[in-house]
Amino acid sequence: MRNSDTFTFWVAAIIILHFIIGFIWLIIKMSPKKSDKKEKIDQDNE
Repeated sequence: MRNSDTFTFWVAAIIILHFIIGFIWLIIKMSPKKSDKKEKIDQDNE
C-alpha cells in the first residue's frame, strides 16, 4: 500500500507541474512583445 501512495503522489505532482508550466507558457505567448508595444505607441503618436 505504501508503494501505491508514493506512485499516486508522483503522478499528481507531475500533473500539477504540467498545468503550472502550461499556464506560464500561455501567459508568455499571449503577452504583447516589446516591439509590438513600441510600434503601437508610434502609431498612436502619428
